[in-house]
Amino acid sequence: MQKQIGVVIVAAGESRRFIGEGVGAPSTLQKKPFVSLAGRAVWIHSVEKFRRRDGVGQIIVCVSPEDMSFVAETFAQEIETFGVELVPGGAERYLSVANALERLAPGAEYVAIHDAARPCVTAAELDVVFAKATATGAAILAVPAYSSFKRSRKSGNDDVVAEPVSRVGLWEALTPQVFKRELIERAFRERRQGTTPTDDAELVAALGVDVALVEGRRTNIKITRPDDLALAQFFIERQEMESAFSKM
Repeated sequence: MQKQIGVVIVAAGESRRFIGEGVGAPSTLQKKPFVSLAGRAVWIHSVEKFRRRDGVGQIIVCVSPEDMSFVAETFAQEIETFGVELVPGGAERYLSVANALERLAPGAEYVAIHDAARPCVTAAELDVVFAKATATGAAILAVPAYSSFKRSRKSGNDDVVAEPVSRVGLWEALTPQVFKRELIERAFRERRQGTTPTDDAELVAALGVDVALVEGRRTNIKITRPDDLALAQFFIERQEMESAFSKM
């Protein structure tokens, strides 16, 4: 029987690297989840990747409290069509996810947590990470590190090379990150006070639970700066072209 999946899309960040540091309070219109990408808002692309899948019974989108009215009004038609539930986010990413977990439907057995700013995730990636999570209880998309990494130190006002960092066993975490519901809920309940986890896998691993790494695609980029939009548009258009050819 198909496992029921609740999806949490996180779109509650301030987008300061996208808008620019030191510009004051960012405008909702400039925040990366809400900018246009290939004719649709970035967050809509992310939602669409999940709503097409069997087993997905609920999609929750976390939005900053100051953006709730804007999103509800601007995207009213998409919210109704997709059956999306808006949830106010928190000051940190993990607080946004915690708010969403409280709104999960009773029937959800697994939870997939995805960054709204990763609109280029593919159906194939979702296939493999969902399958691995179903088999193991916890799995995330990731890509192995191939570049040369350096740890820096300060020299006056400059950052300079301090030492190399071995890339052996080093992976870059992507999303979605998929967990058995009781496992991710326990991880949030038992989060060590005073810690600010960078992602959900960190909390689950802190329980002593193995989180499987599933190799994703490097095209599953996170839109962080404005020039990422052009690259994301290329990947989205290529996916749409491939999908159209597959149906011919």
